[in-house]
Amino acid sequence: MVFKKITLIGTSTESFDAAADDAIDRAEDTLQNVYWVEVDELGVEIASVDDRQYQAEVTVAFELED
Repeated sequence: MVFKKITLIGTSTESFDAAADDAIDRAEDTLQNVYWVEVDELGVEIASVDDRQYQAEVTVAFELED
């Protein structure tokens, strides 16, 4: 098996968990053969949004097809 890793950043106005879920849900909807996700960094954007925007940077690993 050969895997590829990509980085995604999920966002939410609710929580870090919801931001991570946002990225994971998008990965599962758009990629095939997703095997694992690692949460790398958490952050909060406050400058250009009305409320806090929680961000979760995740690394997604998926198997490449033959």
